[in-house]
Amino acid sequence: MWRSCLRLRDGGRRLLNRPAGGLCASMSPGPTIPSPARAYAPPTERKRFYQNVSITQGEGGFEINLDQRKLKTPQAKLFTVPSEALAIAVATEWDSQQDTIKYYTMHLTTLCNTSLDNPTQRNKDQLIRAAVKFLDTDTICYRVEEPETLVELQRNEWDPIIEWAEKRYSVEINSSTSIMGPSVPTKTREVLVSHLASYNTWALQGIEFVAAQLKSLVLTLGLIDLHLTVEQAVLLSRLEEEYQIQKWGNIEWAHDYELQELRARTAAGTLFIHLCSESTTVKHKLLNE
Repeated sequence: MWRSCLRLRDGGRRLLNRPAGGLCASMSPGPTIPSPARAYAPPTERKRFYQNVSITQGEGGFEINLDQRKLKTPQAKLFTVPSEALAIAVATEWDSQQDTIKYYTMHLTTLCNTSLDNPTQRNKDQLIRAAVKFLDTDTICYRVEEPETLVELQRNEWDPIIEWAEKRYSVEINSSTSIMGPSVPTKTREVLVSHLASYNTWALQGIEFVAAQLKSLVLTLGLIDLHLTVEQAVLLSRLEEEYQIQKWGNIEWAHDYELQELRARTAAGTLFIHLCSESTTVKHKLLNE
C-alpha cells in the first residue's frame, strides 16, 4: 500500500521512466511538450532511408553523416557532439538499424538531442538541483515494514550501498518506512551539489536520465564511480519487483521485456556520462575524492 501511495504522490516524476528515442529533425516530427528529463517522445518507426553512416570533424565538434546528409536535431541544429568516442557510439546506433529505424532504441542519440536543443531551457544549476532532488524519493531509501523476508532483503542488499555512498562522499543518507520519505540533511545536499557541479552540462543530462530510470541518485552515483555494474544497479532498483516475481511468478515476456529495456536505457545513459566527461576528470574523481 505504501508503495502505491508513493507512486501517486510522485506521479509526475514516475512518467520520467518512459523510454525515449532519437530524432532527426529533417526527417521526423518536432518535439512534444517536454518533461524535465524526457525532452522528446519517441516517433513511430520508419523505413531506413540511408545506406552508410560516417563521422566527420567540424568546427564545433564531431558530426554524423547519413550518406551525404548531415544529421540534425529536432530543432534543426547541426548534430555535433564534443568527442570522437561519443560520435562513434551514436553512429553505431544509426548503423545498427535494420530495414526499419527504431528510434526508441537510440538512447544515445536522444540524450545528444536533448543536450544540443535543451528544449526545457535549463542551465547547469537547474540540472544539478533536478538530479539531487531524486534523493527525496530515492528507491533504496524507502523501506517496507513487512513481510520480514522483504525487510531483510532490503536491509542486506541496500544498506551496503548506502554505507558505501556515505563513506565515499562523507555524507549521511537516511532510510525510512514512512510515506513522507527519509530526511535528507542539508549538508548531504550541499556536498552532492558540489560534487555534481564538477560535471559538464552534457554529463548532467545523462546523470538525470539514469537517475530517472533507476529512481535513485545513490545507485546512479554507484554506476558513475564504477562501484556497481549496470546489471547490479538495475536489479537493486527493482528489488521489490523481483521479490514479488520470485514469490508469485513471472508474467511471460512482460517482466523480461521491462527488465531488458531498463538495462538498455541505464547502460546507454551510463556510457553517455562517461563519454561526455573528460577522462582526466573521471580519473581524478575515482582516485582522489
